[in-house]
Amino acid sequence: MRTISALLRAGEFRAAHERLEVIAEANPTFVEALRLLAGTKLALGDARAAEALLRRAIELDPGWAATYTTLGELLLVNGRGGEAEIVLQRALEGTPADPRAALALARHYNDTGRAAHALAVAAPFCAPGRLDPELATQHVTALIALGRQADALSLYGKLAAEAPDNPAPAQALAIALNAVGRHADAGRIAHRALAHGFRTAALCLTYAKSLMAERANERAEIALRDCLRLEPRLTEAHSSLAQLIWIRTGDLAQATEALDQALRTFPGDDALCATKAAILQGAGDARAAYECLAARVEGSQVPPVLLVRAGLSALDFDPARALSLAERATGALPENTSARSLLAAAQIGVGDAQSALRNIDALLTRAPDDQYLIALQTTALRLLGEERYARLCDYRNLILPLHIEPPPPWSDLASFLADLTASLNRLHDPDGHALLFQSLRHGTETTQDLTRSTDPAVRALFESFAAPIARYLGHIGRGPDALRRRNEGRWRFNGSWSVRLRNRGFHTSHVHPRGWISSAFYVELPDVMADAGTDEGVLSFGKPSILTTPPLKPEYSVRPAPGMLVLFPSYFWHGTVPFQSPQPRLTVAFDAVPGR
Repeated sequence: MRTISALLRAGEFRAAHERLEVIAEANPTFVEALRLLAGTKLALGDARAAEALLRRAIELDPGWAATYTTLGELLLVNGRGGEAEIVLQRALEGTPADPRAALALARHYNDTGRAAHALAVAAPFCAPGRLDPELATQHVTALIALGRQADALSLYGKLAAEAPDNPAPAQALAIALNAVGRHADAGRIAHRALAHGFRTAALCLTYAKSLMAERANERAEIALRDCLRLEPRLTEAHSSLAQLIWIRTGDLAQATEALDQALRTFPGDDALCATKAAILQGAGDARAAYECLAARVEGSQVPPVLLVRAGLSALDFDPARALSLAERATGALPENTSARSLLAAAQIGVGDAQSALRNIDALLTRAPDDQYLIALQTTALRLLGEERYARLCDYRNLILPLHIEPPPPWSDLASFLADLTASLNRLHDPDGHALLFQSLRHGTETTQDLTRSTDPAVRALFESFAAPIARYLGHIGRGPDALRRRNEGRWRFNGSWSVRLRNRGFHTSHVHPRGWISSAFYVELPDVMADAGTDEGVLSFGKPSILTTPPLKPEYSVRPAPGMLVLFPSYFWHGTVPFQSPQPRLTVAFDAVPGR
């Protein structure tokens, strides 16, 4: 068993599997052998056999929490979250409760937007003296998601001060500091913990994020590579590393080199394969993304999450194929939100808007403020010619272009925009490539939240947005629809960024899923956009990002001007028309959500 443990740590799953089968056959009641054999079968792609072995192990020893934990983790990997929650809760009922089960369950709750549940699971393991670093990470993540950043900073700041040599509160504190935009402070704390010999993948990732936010990309890349040496299967680190290399090189082969190496070591890891597919699609190559998964989704025992990932890729070029994958995924997981969203989008793609609308309406009962679902709903209504579409997408009344006043101490708008342009250009890499997973093409996007900027011109810009937003809320009024029912006159920023498009640059059509009110503020525009006889660079509305049958075209457009702020519902499909000019197109955008 010690030999097998070493093989598992080295990722030699097939060799471990062969030895474990011999041991399990000779010792059919040896529960730990059954549990580890299940783990190797899962790693080699046989989830059904793995589940059967774990359930047999539970029958033999129903009081052993570790088996429930392993089964819960298997169910999570296969997208069966509801079942996994029950099994992992059972693992937490043991004496003592299994911290690994708490970690898996807290992470699952955080990943599915149930921060209060994650907090309840993680908190008992985050008391002074028994603080687990990974559970502390989930604990602070839940506090931040609940808007309790101050509590997170207070708690972990105090714990870190009381135990300066304990790396667990330092890691959690660095995460909290990153969350409130204090990236330099987060980086210092993470670096100090690393320098004292505490090296976890989570801490290296946290340090890398702080460096990325400070635009210290070379050091961030080193930190991410350190992270992956510690945990070569950490998908978030692979995505971040690919992002950094892509920005620097624009070369997908270089961007995914570390990921390909991990896949050679762990060829059965579906999460790694799905991550590569997402990166390929994020770079704009949906067909390559699908091909990355095509062989894996042809079998009969495919994890539903992999079917969804492949379906999302196929959605960009073959809705019928996406529909088939979505039907298989929803057949396995009828209540899974991702699978049903994919199903609805694919149904729109093949022209079955009526079925799509039924699915979307059901999804909206659970997530009524999801702006992507509302956008799918409006698309289905438009295809069906229903009157509700005109009310939800009343472009003339719900899109409001406004010109801001020059904020003090600037006396005129031109001088303010000139200073703002200089400030924003310092944040853009003139030789960089567009971020992965974004709508822009041929340009760059800032990565830090501009609402937290200390630059005087940027701070003044966001202060100047308050009056236009208040005017917009008064303009739209109250009502029962998806936009107006949330209007109680209060709002807060929910992220902001700047985009600098180059020659031939544009935005593909998209929505902002977690927004409420979205925006575009125009700082500097190429001269060609002043020509009313052309639509180059204009902001267009109404064309979906997904394929539809029949195809749908844009329905409304706004011609930008420097100093103009355009406000609109976050569920509106919007994009920009490409422009031809050596002059850049510089904008700032933000999302606002109802304020607490």
